[in-house]
Amino acid sequence: MTREQFISHVEAVQGAIRRFLLALCCGDTQLADDIAQEAFMKAYLAADNLKDPAKFKSWVFKIAYTTFISSLRSCRQYADYDSAHDIATPDRADDAFRYQDLYQALDRLPAKERTSVLLFYMEGYSIKEIADLEEVSAEAVKQHLSRGRSHLRALLSN
Repeated sequence: MTREQFISHVEAVQGAIRRFLLALCCGDTQLADDIAQEAFMKAYLAADNLKDPAKFKSWVFKIAYTTFISSLRSCRQYADYDSAHDIATPDRADDAFRYQDLYQALDRLPAKERTSVLLFYMEGYSIKEIADLEEVSAEAVKQHLSRGRSHLRALLSN
């Protein structure tokens, strides 16, 4: 893949990748941008390994997802949600942000449920595609979706 082809592919998917990471990061735009940048750098360095350029989008989504998971593992959060709920920081969405309640609810979901819900409902991936991306079975994805919907329903109804 040439540099120009890579740039063209990135321009086509960067909005979707950023939305996906922003939702995974629960509104933390700086973290989402950092992860996106790192994911695109990893993709560029591994672009020669991509056999089918038509699968670029799902390939880069997988890189972004694994980069997000690595980021979670490297920076453990020690404050519990209830004590950190009202802390205002420049890294988080402000009170006027219209998806704040959703981001807060997504933040309370386990990472696998959150990822499955976002990929299925926000990005339109099939259960099989999500299973391939997360490297789990289709049944596990169905379970993540079911539990994620239940948890979101309970969190958003409060």
